[in-house]
Amino acid sequence: MRIILYDTTLRDGCQQEGISFSVEDKLKIAQRLDRLGVAYIEGGWPGSNPKDMAFFERASELDLKQATIAAFGSTRRAGTAVEDDANIQALITAGTRTVAVVGKSWDLHVRHVLNTSLEENLRMIADSVRYLKQRGKEVIYDAEHFFDGFQADPEYALRTLAAAEEAGADVLVLCDTNGGSLPSTIAAIVQEVQRATTAPLGIHAHNDSETAVANSLTAVQMGVVHVQGTINGYGERCGNANLCSIIPALKLKMGYECVTDEQLRLLSETARYVSELANLSLPSHQPYVGRSAFAHKGGMHVNALVKCERSYQHIDPVLVGNHSRVVVSELAGKSNIVYKAREFGLELAGGTAQTHQVLRRIKELENQGFQFEGAEGSVELLIRRTRPGYVPPFELLDFHVLVRGSHSSNMAAEATVKVRVGNEVMHTAADGNGPVNALDAAVRKALLPFYPELAKVHLTDYKVRILDGEAGTAAQTRVLIDSTDGSKVWSTVGSSTNIIEASWQALADSLEYALLNAKSE
Repeated sequence: MRIILYDTTLRDGCQQEGISFSVEDKLKIAQRLDRLGVAYIEGGWPGSNPKDMAFFERASELDLKQATIAAFGSTRRAGTAVEDDANIQALITAGTRTVAVVGKSWDLHVRHVLNTSLEENLRMIADSVRYLKQRGKEVIYDAEHFFDGFQADPEYALRTLAAAEEAGADVLVLCDTNGGSLPSTIAAIVQEVQRATTAPLGIHAHNDSETAVANSLTAVQMGVVHVQGTINGYGERCGNANLCSIIPALKLKMGYECVTDEQLRLLSETARYVSELANLSLPSHQPYVGRSAFAHKGGMHVNALVKCERSYQHIDPVLVGNHSRVVVSELAGKSNIVYKAREFGLELAGGTAQTHQVLRRIKELENQGFQFEGAEGSVELLIRRTRPGYVPPFELLDFHVLVRGSHSSNMAAEATVKVRVGNEVMHTAADGNGPVNALDAAVRKALLPFYPELAKVHLTDYKVRILDGEAGTAAQTRVLIDSTDGSKVWSTVGSSTNIIEASWQALADSLEYALLNAKSE
């Protein structure tokens, strides 16, 4: 059995606070959704704003292989002839083969939002669907607030569906618009609807009760064949049903066809791509596609994972384009260290003794405020430093940082450093717009004559976290630095009650990591 996927990221997803896709963004996302294997892409509401109309005007530019673009709109207004209704005419103007029309199922909305009669609402639904069908459109009817409407007045809610079905609607989509229903409610009501109609049914769930995915999958189990949702669950309030969870659940857990194996492997890539265009970070703990979805931290877990990957993973992450990760922390065991050393391409020359040494050092440092989960550059250096004969490329002997300024002038900083490289000691100074910037400049000034490759290395992010706010200005401080050489990115960490020292620890690790990896290439 095949389940039809209907993506509404470009319409419902855009209603999430903080998201505003440009027309170009929407065109790019549509291409990615087509590659993913989505059957329908709802491009927007052409009657609501110029941007959505511009998207439909340019949709013909898209070289879609399988997806159909759909335009979204509402039924005609109360007391308005369908041929005179601006929203209905905008659906025609959009030029899509498929249209989605939303109508009211809840008597509360009919009386108090539309301010019309129950009978007029039925005529609005029927007139709109019939008019669009007569003009050759495939019509997907979205029964808004259907589950709330059914619980309030089941007879009337079913009459709204009958009006759409008799007018020729191709699919009847049951909407949990307020997102308040639970799976048991969805199951019971879908069963009731199936007894009253022969039309194909769809589900459109919102996530206000954190059950949108569960509700969608439950509806499918009850016989629904058309599932609506958004990438990453974007949508108004708490969002819509997340297709990034629904798609693999349908295919891998429930055995339904919805995308091919090759398309499923594009899932994580698609989730990241859409989040980038939305200018939002992809939640690391998002199921299936998040960076931490297959991350393992506990030593017992990693020990089992090394022996059998299925032991702590519900699916093979490769199936959805993701991968397993092992992180190192005070909860780590020997297996974590062995796994990370293998990942870094390092041989644990000291065997079990070296593994214990690295593990002991990590636990000591994490007790002092370090955190290595997000600083794999520092983890690799810890492993390297315990190898017999390791010689660091440089050593900081001393540093002094001076910050000066007044309330009427800009602050300035000067750093003086003494660094040993081999048998030579370099004593340099540099100015900066802050103490860390000055320290960075002074160290580079000392090291560049020996290591010109450091000219390519620069910091991309600098994060400071106060670990114990109650200690005030004497609190332990953690610094995390992200760096790049233009092709590779790495993170390093430092921790101290002195923010300058913590910054130096992270900065020194960053430069040492760059030099060691440049040497190994």
